[in-house]
Amino acid sequence: MTLERAESRRVITGFSNPTVKALRALREKKHRKASGKFLAEGLRLLTDARECGHVPEVLVLSTNRDPHPLLTELEMSVEAAGGEVIETSPDILSKITGKDNAQAVAGVFAEFDTRLDALDRNAADIWLVAQALRDPGNLGTMLRTGDAIGAGGLILIDDCADPFSVEAVRASMGAVFTQKIAQARWEEFEPWLRAGNGQLVAASLRDAQPYRGAPYAAPCFVMVGNESRGLPEDYEMACDLRVTMPMKGRADSLNAAVAAAVLGYEVLASLEG
Repeated sequence: MTLERAESRRVITGFSNPTVKALRALREKKHRKASGKFLAEGLRLLTDARECGHVPEVLVLSTNRDPHPLLTELEMSVEAAGGEVIETSPDILSKITGKDNAQAVAGVFAEFDTRLDALDRNAADIWLVAQALRDPGNLGTMLRTGDAIGAGGLILIDDCADPFSVEAVRASMGAVFTQKIAQARWEEFEPWLRAGNGQLVAASLRDAQPYRGAPYAAPCFVMVGNESRGLPEDYEMACDLRVTMPMKGRADSLNAAVAAAVLGYEVLASLEG
């Protein structure tokens, strides 16, 4: 570590420091929206972000961290971009992230453009769509699924969980940085979809056909509904294709994120076949 790099750092030792309070506040949606920033933690996740072109504006390091070449590269990238590097104790880092055993590094990023108009629907053959998804873990899992199947991103319809919450970002395992994210009301999404090419598909029991072998077409928008209520009937009826998955046991439905994964992989197999 050079003297120049050491001088560019700031060490925080007090829990009452205003910067600690500001960083901790990013765990709350109202503060994220007010600042346009969000938190992410963990070396792997922050490395994925850097490799996708997202460098944190603020990098917070634990003073008892182990040296790692990826961490060194991350620090240098932040400093080269004019960002701030802060060192603090593990206890203070835990207070910032809200996790008892916080990882040794966390970063602050600017929230992304989530307008529908910012999406290029032809950039991928598959897109995931979630309506009124309330669980941030499910949201993060859908982002991770989208990354796995090569989807372009996740479109959040109506009142969904915040994709930039600490829980959703953590559950995404870095996919929040690889997947495009859009947020819209149904009244915005449907006209946007119909203004270009795109097939809207939903898991349904209403006039549905088996999900295996269904006529999927790219770009395919795979839509799942709220965890407890599913999709509203008018949303389902607006779909180009409704498919059903067999339920062999006592359960009458799948977890929303699981359903998206099952359908997503089936669409992938169909389009690649």
